[in-house]
Amino acid sequence: MTLLEFARGPGLQVALLIMIAGCVWRLTAILLLRRRPHLGASRHSRAGRVAGGIAMVFTRSLPRRTFWPRIASSVILSTVFHVGFAIIILCGAPHILLIHQITGISWPGLPKGIIVLVSGVTLASMIALLFRRMLHPVMRLLSTIDDYLSWLTVFLPILTGILLSGETIAGYETLLALHILSVELMMVWLPFGKLMHAGLVFASRAAMGVNFARKGAAT
Repeated sequence: MTLLEFARGPGLQVALLIMIAGCVWRLTAILLLRRRPHLGASRHSRAGRVAGGIAMVFTRSLPRRTFWPRIASSVILSTVFHVGFAIIILCGAPHILLIHQITGISWPGLPKGIIVLVSGVTLASMIALLFRRMLHPVMRLLSTIDDYLSWLTVFLPILTGILLSGETIAGYETLLALHILSVELMMVWLPFGKLMHAGLVFASRAAMGVNFARKGAAT
């Protein structure tokens, strides 16, 4: 069995199993959290609470003006990274082909050169964010191994994707295997680290907005 065959076969199956089981475990733990009962009457109707939840999804996605001078660089770099990562996944032709094989849905992709350029910019933004985390005294103090592992498991698929596009340091099959394995590493880590925020961030903001609306607080 070659490395590519392992990556496409047993490696992918194990990664999928761990990711699904981990996500179920994580979501179950969240649903079983003890919640304090609401002793006071709600300040809004059910529709008002739902509207409050939706509003907070958007308001908490934008930085507060008060903090902007201090966090501008972090927000810009984070936005570049997230937008770039989304473009790589949703607009790269090989990724679209994979989605089509799984779901039967496809759409036009971007040229390979543009994807490589976006990947390079995304990679640069990640490196800048890492240095900011390591050099900023407060962020360095608050950072844990989870932050660095989550960074690494996202960095490797982008790096190997760039190397694969140019077939630079090894043959195509070897680089493809390394790229797939790096994605599988990200899949395995996703439920257990901060990468899980990709699936929880909007749900948590909506839940907070519902609670704020119940109490009559501004979102």
